[in-house]
Amino acid sequence: MSSSVPHASRARAPRRRPPLVCAVVALLLGLATACGGSAKAGGGSGPGSVIRLSDPGNAGVLAYAKREKILEKRLEAVGARVQWGGSYASFTATIDAVRSRSVNVLEGAISPAVGYLANGRDLRIFAAADRVTDKAAPYEDGLVVKADSPVRSVRDLVGKRVAVNKAGRGEYLLLLALKEAGIPASQVQRVHLNPAQGASAFATGKVDAWWAIVDAYPEVVAKGARVLLHGRDLPDRDLTIFAARTEVLQANPRAVQVFLDVVRELTEQEKRDPRKFQNVFLDKGPTALSGARLDDAIAKARYQSVPRAVTDADGGHVTAVAGLFQQQGVLPNAIRPEDVLFKLGPAR
Repeated sequence: MSSSVPHASRARAPRRRPPLVCAVVALLLGLATACGGSAKAGGGSGPGSVIRLSDPGNAGVLAYAKREKILEKRLEAVGARVQWGGSYASFTATIDAVRSRSVNVLEGAISPAVGYLANGRDLRIFAAADRVTDKAAPYEDGLVVKADSPVRSVRDLVGKRVAVNKAGRGEYLLLLALKEAGIPASQVQRVHLNPAQGASAFATGKVDAWWAIVDAYPEVVAKGARVLLHGRDLPDRDLTIFAARTEVLQANPRAVQVFLDVVRELTEQEKRDPRKFQNVFLDKGPTALSGARLDDAIAKARYQSVPRAVTDADGGHVTAVAGLFQQQGVLPNAIRPEDVLFKLGPAR
């Protein structure tokens, strides 16, 4: 892969200013640090000084980090801080918050990331986690139909309506399944719906099938849906990813590296002791898991892959996912890996 994939550059030591200039700068910026030193956490006003995350909910490493204030403590050392925002069902649903800059670091998959980047270059992927392939691990997505549906295979979807999240993982997996079965995508009607809308359309019979992802998948299976196919049954090149707005990566790459370090460390802990990362804030109520759902979440946590900084090799995954989207008219143009990936420097 081309070496033009951007790297985080080392910051140069600031030049010392004359005392009078120092005083003026301090008054204008409201900084309490001496000239030639570094700003305290939260003191910088640049967009890279704040890692803005969506609300992590009641489970997982970020929920645990929020409760224990781990990011707050670790980011302080690199002149940054964290802000927690609203709640969103998926990467695609978070995009409006990314555009408005109320979220600037988020988790998702390559598929929705390249869908977003087809119309802009203000987001880059800086970390990835390989897909879980262990047959003992619980499934995380699936093409589902009603239990009594006459649809028994992918070929039976010809002429049918299938709900997928637009230019996201659901649409990518459906297109991949159709390609593998030798069925032109034009023979199946894709209905673009977010996870919540997809659940409603499926329950009311407005669609014949649905590629359910994220939390929607175990929920619909628990209600009796029949699974035709999983992403794990296909030559899936998609990856779980973390992405950040470009200005955050450029202004304070060390803060993004700290964020990744924390996620990596906590993911390792969650794999060893997944139960303590469930029901982090509440053990009762609509966000709390129990019974089979809790057991499933714990099992998924044990098998999950640990995120890592992206490498040149990940360009092949970007090309494969974006290429399928382009072939099927989902993306207007090819996506170059160097326009999508951002390689962080070595961790300090």
